[in-house]
Amino acid sequence: MNKRYLGVGAGVAAAALVLSACTPPGSDGGEAAGGSDGPSVLNVGWNEPFRSMNTETVNGNAVANSNLTYMMNDNFKHYDGNLELVDGTLGTVEQVSEDPLQVKYTFADTATWSDGTPVDAADIVLHWAAKSTNFNTESDEDVAEDRDEESGDLAEQSEGDVYFDSASPGAGLIKDFPEISEDGKSVTFEYSKPFADWELELGFGADGVGLPSHIVAKKALGIDDPQEAKQAILDAFENKDNEALSKIANTWNTGFNFTSLPDDEDLLIHNGPYKMTGFAEGQNLTLEKDEAYTGPTDPKIDQVVVRYNEDPMAGVQGIENGELDIIQPQATADVLSASEAIDGVEVIAEDGGTYEHVDLTFDNGGPFDPETYGGDEEKAKLVRQAFLKTLPRQQILDTIIKPLNDEAVLRDSYTMFPGSPMYDGITGGNGLAEEYPGSDAEGAKALLEEAGVESPKVRVLYGASNERRAQQFTLIKEQAEAAGFEIIEDGDDNWGTRLGDGTYDASLFGWQSTNTGVTESDANFRTGQQNNYGGYSNEKVDGLYDELQVETDEGRQEEILTEIESTLVDDAFGVTLFQHPGLTIYRDRLQNVSSITVTPTMFWNYWEWEVS
Repeated sequence: MNKRYLGVGAGVAAAALVLSACTPPGSDGGEAAGGSDGPSVLNVGWNEPFRSMNTETVNGNAVANSNLTYMMNDNFKHYDGNLELVDGTLGTVEQVSEDPLQVKYTFADTATWSDGTPVDAADIVLHWAAKSTNFNTESDEDVAEDRDEESGDLAEQSEGDVYFDSASPGAGLIKDFPEISEDGKSVTFEYSKPFADWELELGFGADGVGLPSHIVAKKALGIDDPQEAKQAILDAFENKDNEALSKIANTWNTGFNFTSLPDDEDLLIHNGPYKMTGFAEGQNLTLEKDEAYTGPTDPKIDQVVVRYNEDPMAGVQGIENGELDIIQPQATADVLSASEAIDGVEVIAEDGGTYEHVDLTFDNGGPFDPETYGGDEEKAKLVRQAFLKTLPRQQILDTIIKPLNDEAVLRDSYTMFPGSPMYDGITGGNGLAEEYPGSDAEGAKALLEEAGVESPKVRVLYGASNERRAQQFTLIKEQAEAAGFEIIEDGDDNWGTRLGDGTYDASLFGWQSTNTGVTESDANFRTGQQNNYGGYSNEKVDGLYDELQVETDEGRQEEILTEIESTLVDDAFGVTLFQHPGLTIYRDRLQNVSSITVTPTMFWNYWEWEVS
């Protein structure tokens, strides 16, 4: 057994020393392993089942989905092992004008959906328009109660009402219908303002260009001919035809969600090298190389079987008995020691792209909501500050994380991970470490007395079956109750579908970074954005994000982010805890494995995986 380790704070620069600087897909295809012995098969263990081909909706925005859509679809841009942005195989993207900002996407001749339909303008226009919110006639508040409590799916909107269940600030800056070439192979988008992260906005990573527009139109509008269907999509957005857009939005929102292999093969259409051929609900999912694929990416493994189990130790057992070849389980001391003891197994231990945090709810009539105190903003803030002061940040790190990595440090930034270029500057100025060092029961008592609030009840939501979070909750409860809070346990395995529903006061979970862009955190903290589950709203923060979107100077970007984070600290938004320790555990029959700190983590170079 060999073990490689990247310490906390090593960051991207150190990753360049140990992760192979691999080429983009298609540059060195090679022959599939297996040869005369039959097809090569790789068994992957994962904790959460797939549920949607659309990773842009609130429900579909999950790593369990995007890891696999990344393997089933090509893209314009993706990250290499050093987190450098490199060209994908779907086509080319270029900035053709700086003022105004114009970005041109040109599809490769090989870009084809698996049913033989070209990937072209209609697909990326649908992708942009759905993400932009520019075509919505219904607000987030209008549809807030229209979600299924268990699945998280949005209910179908009434005829003529348009609501795409997504939001992307960058896409929203593209106000006008784009310029499309006569053959539909090139599309030029013009931004209403400069946008720092334009390369990450459309055609990037796991999303590619999203859903096949001709299939969306077929389901929504009843048009069978692919080219007529594509044109109907373009016409609906260009003419702002709300009757058609309402149907398109309803299909786009939920029509590609499924938890077992669908009978309707249209839902499985893709443009990448792998196709889904099997899916037993809650058990396993199978991807196979698609012989009809026309692009240049040539994976060396014929079949990838993903087996689902939430128990990390079950994954280790699967590695030991040969049922699994690679896993990336939640890291615990038991998982690490058990995997290190298995012969013929490699372990990569490094900082993951997920960070743990506690967020508070501002708009649910609970202890942190000003409306609870007759609109008294200051009183509500004092209660929030008191609760955050009790959180045992260092104790959680020392007790739960340092047994895995004795160099682990607290994460003191809402937007940057330890070791990233802006981290030291931001944490030196945001005040989080000074204001909320943790375990300050006496300081919290004083704030509650100042507020004149006795024994506030706080409902804490977390994943019930997550052992590490259960341990964290126990430590949080002990400290908070010592300060005078009444802590109500709200452990729920369906916690993900409840985020934002107002039934809890504090939430304990992790954010997985999807890219390295400076505007990525916009969705977490801006008023009304997709990931702002606690109803936080501050006009100053919104204005700073407006400025950040158009700022290209890195020094000024750091200043803006520092100011945003200082405001979050002043408002007692919540606190960050630690960067998740990451473990990639695999049998040594598998070669060319590495992981990056953003989605799709260990899947980033799937085309280079080989089995012997």
